[in-house]
Amino acid sequence: MRTVDPARIRTPRDLAPFLDHTLLSAGATGADVARVCAEARAYGFAGVCVHAAHVPEVRHLLADAASLTIAVVDFPRGEGTPEARAAEAAAAVAAGAQEIDVVLPLPALLAGRHEAVLDDLLGVVSAAKVPVKVILETARLTRDQQVVGAALSRSAGAAYVKTSTGFGGGGATVEDVALLRKAVGDALGVKASGGVRTAAQALAMIRAGASRVGASACVDIVLGTF
Repeated sequence: MRTVDPARIRTPRDLAPFLDHTLLSAGATGADVARVCAEARAYGFAGVCVHAAHVPEVRHLLADAASLTIAVVDFPRGEGTPEARAAEAAAAVAAGAQEIDVVLPLPALLAGRHEAVLDDLLGVVSAAKVPVKVILETARLTRDQQVVGAALSRSAGAAYVKTSTGFGGGGATVEDVALLRKAVGDALGVKASGGVRTAAQALAMIRAGASRVGASACVDIVLGTF
């Protein structure tokens, strides 16, 4: 069971265990990494999500914390070769990543090459050997394509499907989250990411079926109001 009971969330602080604190700007510095890791520790966020270059430092700073070290792969375009994507995932895990958020191979899905999508994701999941979240970039997909992407992610052994990178022209919506939850049932987690900035938005995503929410505004979320 990967759904979250919204009744467990009575205050914005109760959202913390379901939040992935993200730092994915190209110009992120060591000081930025230290800040988000300190915030994850202070508030008890589920994880810190960064580019692979920052993984060793994040893993070091969170060494005795409950928050997970999460790396993005083939981010944000999802256009790498299957071999490069699998190798990037394996390298991130070797560097200390405990979860991988990989962009779906978008060109293949948009072209209707479903077998190629499945083979690609199987390679990433096999290489990672840790939980993999597949980013669908829902703003670029029809509802039918979202359902197909979710089904292929499930068949490949992914642990989650995720709405968005936040860099693809659109973010998470409650409608997309609800659709993905219906598509995967309770077998997979659903991560809402992209444009979530308030406690009310985060709670709405969880009520729609999200089991994790990714945001760069996690501190504002837990210190906010519903």
